Amino acid sequence: MKHKILTTISGSLPKPNWLAEPEKLWSPWLLEGEELINGKKEAIKLAVNNQLNSGLSIIGDGEQTRQHFVTTFIEHLSGVDFKNKKTVRIRDRYDAPIKYTLPGPMTMVDTLYDDYYKSREKLAEKFAEVLNKEAKELVDAGVNYIQFDEPAFNVFFDEVKDWGINILEKAASNLKAKTIVHICYGYGIEANINWKNSLGEEWRQYENVFPLLKKSKIDQVSLECQNSRVPMNLIELLRGKKILVGAIDVASKKVETPEIANAKMQALALGAKILNQELGFE
Repeated sequence: MKHKILTTISGSLPKPNWLAEPEKLWSPWLLEGEELINGKKEAIKLAVNNQLNSGLSIIGDGEQTRQHFVTTFIEHLSGVDFKNKKTVRIRDRYDAPIKYTLPGPMTMVDTLYDDYYKSREKLAEKFAEVLNKEAKELVDAGVNYIQFDEPAFNVFFDEVKDWGINILEKAASNLKAKTIVHICYGYGIEANINWKNSLGEEWRQYENVFPLLKKSKIDQVSLECQNSRVPMNLIELLRGKKILVGAIDVASKKVETPEIANAKMQALALGAKILNQELGFE
């Protein structure tokens, strides 16, 4: 059975340079108070309009309201101390459906120092409860797709097998929306670049987690393909699942201005249109 190819971004888009400094990790907000609140709303409108004008099928907020894909969610939770920080080593134009991204429980755990549960599994389970509550509120607000970002799944294979899939399913349980897990190799910072350079000619980390995800209750799997050394035949391990293929190179050396990002989204939508014509959908 043939399925029409849909298009979406993985999650983030460049923020306007009046909102936050570009090309900077944890870039501080350039606005304050009510101006910051209104600025974030305006940035979301811009991101949504850019996606619609580019012709994407499924749109998101472009992650315009958070400085970091994990910590911005965590810092609003009680029980997390952001004053006494410790060093941890992380990750050895038409109606369109709406997608929202959340950090996955394992990746949240891997970003924190745990001085209470002293168990990554127990802490992840607590985060799964919070994530599930947040996801349900998002669905009630009209979100059609909930994506959990789990780059940690590409590193901690034993934990993924022992408890990672199970706890991710808890975060995604009883949602009236399609659920997605996004597993990437990371970008930008030197540690990610060095790690990827150490992986050899073929990146086969997905080989460890795809068979487990195939059996899981998660509806869709988003993976990194372009500008990576992932053998494409590995997606056979996900037969039966909907797959989001990373078809745009987001790691090119050219600085990603918003204009360039928009052009890449347009190219993605046009590429999908060509394929859909070949498949007989248009």
